[in-house]
Amino acid sequence: MKQKLKWIGIIILTLMLTSCSSGGIGGKKISVGGKNFTEQYLLSEMTAFLLKEEGFKVKQMNNLGSTVVRKALENEQVDMMWEYTGTALITYMGQEPMTDPQKTFQKVKKLDAKNGIHWMNMSSVNNTYALAMNKVQAKQLGIESISDLAEYINDHPGELAMASDAEFANRADGLPGVEEKYGFKFGSGQIKQMDLGLTQRALNNRQVDVSVAFETDATIVDYDLVTLKDDKKFFPPYRAAVSINREVYKKYPEIKDITAKLASKLDSDIMRELNYKVDIEGNSVSVVAHDWLVENDLIKE
Repeated sequence: MKQKLKWIGIIILTLMLTSCSSGGIGGKKISVGGKNFTEQYLLSEMTAFLLKEEGFKVKQMNNLGSTVVRKALENEQVDMMWEYTGTALITYMGQEPMTDPQKTFQKVKKLDAKNGIHWMNMSSVNNTYALAMNKVQAKQLGIESISDLAEYINDHPGELAMASDAEFANRADGLPGVEEKYGFKFGSGQIKQMDLGLTQRALNNRQVDVSVAFETDATIVDYDLVTLKDDKKFFPPYRAAVSINREVYKKYPEIKDITAKLASKLDSDIMRELNYKVDIEGNSVSVVAHDWLVENDLIKE
């Protein structure tokens, strides 16, 4: 009888250990998806740290292409991710661009509800197109906004050159649209087309005066550039927000409050600095994410 009880005890203990190691029966488990660039690695890593702090067992599924991770979210292979409102509205849903961030968010939220995806906690991180200039030169010329740039080009035709990749130089929501909206035009010989990764390097080397950029690019910090204010709000917002499977959200509604801590503190300037720490300084994503969360009292050291 004692031997039998001994084996029952061993079996129970084994089951308990197995249960603990796998998150436990009824334990909180979630998968966090991410795309294949630094900003997304950071957002995924910071979210994982926050969720683990609250007792979740987190599986990260990073380094995925945009459409791949989106399909994974739709097919419930990924539970949640940080997505961009403009990407969802224009690329996934085939809608016309909108200029108001909040209206864009609300429309995406409404449309994606039909796909079983819930949107929440839109941040101030805006990974949209921008026009960049060398900070010193922009100050010398008195250019702070795209309207200022338009006025200068109209007053000094042929003086300033711009670096752009072929896509931005030709798409309606790229340079042609900017020129039409703001009422100016670079001369045909003033636009230098090159790979997107080289445009800001050309600007830093003073081969051009203006460059296409993204708001959260690390090179803006590295090259001491400034992004011109889009004062007529031409570029559509690409705000980072949490998109999550609706059933997962119903199961774990506390995720809204957990991720709100991150969304409320992040903006494009902070994201640019974090990208810089990884891309330029060579720090690991995990260390940068962890240290920033600790410094902002979001997790314990």
